Amino acid sequence: MNTKDRGILVVGSVALDSVKTPFGGIKNALGGSATYFSTAASYFSDVKLVAVVGKDFSQKHMDFLRKRKIDISGLQIKNGKTFRWKGYYEYDLNNAHTLETHLNVFADFKPDMPENYRNSKYVFLGNIDPDLQLIVLKQVKSPKIIGCDTMNYWIEGKYNSLKKTIKHVDILIINEAEAREFAKEKNLVAASRKIMSWGPPYLVVKRGEYGALLFAGAHIFFAPAYPLEEVIDPTGAGDSFAGGFMGYLASHTEKLDIEHLKRAVVFGSVMASFNVESFSTEKLGNLTKSQIIKRFMEFKKLTHFEMLK
Repeated sequence: MNTKDRGILVVGSVALDSVKTPFGGIKNALGGSATYFSTAASYFSDVKLVAVVGKDFSQKHMDFLRKRKIDISGLQIKNGKTFRWKGYYEYDLNNAHTLETHLNVFADFKPDMPENYRNSKYVFLGNIDPDLQLIVLKQVKSPKIIGCDTMNYWIEGKYNSLKKTIKHVDILIINEAEAREFAKEKNLVAASRKIMSWGPPYLVVKRGEYGALLFAGAHIFFAPAYPLEEVIDPTGAGDSFAGGFMGYLASHTEKLDIEHLKRAVVFGSVMASFNVESFSTEKLGNLTKSQIIKRFMEFKKLTHFEMLK
């Protein structure tokens, strides 16, 4: 793994999650899109985090972020409670069922970049309001690569704002159902081509336990999900994927090309596979680089075959 660090600015949510699956549960655990992204990306690159939490956010969680060497000088601490989500999964772990969402201080979140964040060359916009994503882009000076995530809530509630935002991004990361909904197309390939025609030259479609697809010009690349014996909690898997994906790019290239993008998809899949093996960041936050490389090589074996003569 290349040790050259270029650093990523990520803006998103930091939350406290209560999750129940058929295999157990956890209450008020560290969660949020920016948390999972930052943790995964921190194995590859420096990370600068912009988010908001309440006064109830524990020192233990602060210490965890610092332990991962995540720069939290952009983490706002406001009077009130931290964003909280409560949900559960049945045996179909691709679908989360929300029981409660309390935005709390996140409801009034206004991203404000510390001055030393504004020169960031790699920027990732977590799945926050697309109008806020645009505010972030107006505060950074000359980024080389901009990645963006979104979700069905913004597709349904801020459709035009989202279309405006993605004109300014290089890579949109979205799940399969959201891609179809956003493009209003039944066929996934047709949906992806339409979304790319609106701005982003590269599109990554997350397909949960069925892997991920990369669309890059005429190229289509598929990476499977890692075949795990035990999946505990899929919460944050997509954000961990994005963290591995962007982290690899930030540490390896300043110019996007298909071969680096393919490897980024696989490293994203590697980090997502570790994430789902535990609740919260228990597994994701305590890896070694050798574990990451070993699983990357196992991914390579999954799809490699020789041509018959």
